[in-house]
Amino acid sequence: MVGKTIGTKLVELGHEVKMGSRTANNEKAVEWVKGAGAKASQGTFADAAAFSEIVFNCTKGEVSIEALKAAGANNLKGKILVDVANALDFSKGMPPFLTPELTNTNSLGEEIQRIFPDTKVVKALNTMNCVLMVNPKLVPGSHDLFVCGNDADAKAKVSEILIKGFGWPEVLDMGDITAARATEMLLPIWVRLMMKFQSPNFNFKIVR
Repeated sequence: MVGKTIGTKLVELGHEVKMGSRTANNEKAVEWVKGAGAKASQGTFADAAAFSEIVFNCTKGEVSIEALKAAGANNLKGKILVDVANALDFSKGMPPFLTPELTNTNSLGEEIQRIFPDTKVVKALNTMNCVLMVNPKLVPGSHDLFVCGNDADAKAKVSEILIKGFGWPEVLDMGDITAARATEMLLPIWVRLMMKFQSPNFNFKIVR
């Protein structure tokens, strides 16, 4: 759902988008391509990574590393990877909890950067519902989007897409990739609020 939402928005903005999955002819990906238009295509994770200048990791956090390994380190080398995922464990139902080995002293964003050192990982968009990611006006007033990563130019490029393309008025740069620990740890409270409101249409605002 996240990949479909972001991919559709990028196509609308005029970008060519290849949706990756485990198989080249994944049914959901084929269906998305039919509806998204001529600039949309599908393939394996490796096909998508090789094709793209910028890669969005929209997989479930518990399988992100596996999916990115399938995409291939060589296909990701030197590229910007926007990590939208969160390592949530639903094994005990709702609400989920954070995967222990990827919290406090580590994070999914950091783990991806560690395993793929030649890739420019930017953590972004992981603290909200996917519809809000590409349509911030869904929630009235001003509210915040966080990014972090080790490469300043990569963060600037991603921020440009978020501001000029997705319509975010501003982006809060939280620093290097270790800040992903903090943004990923917002998810337990986000899930609790979503359950309380019975709606995902809300976001955080930092008031100073």
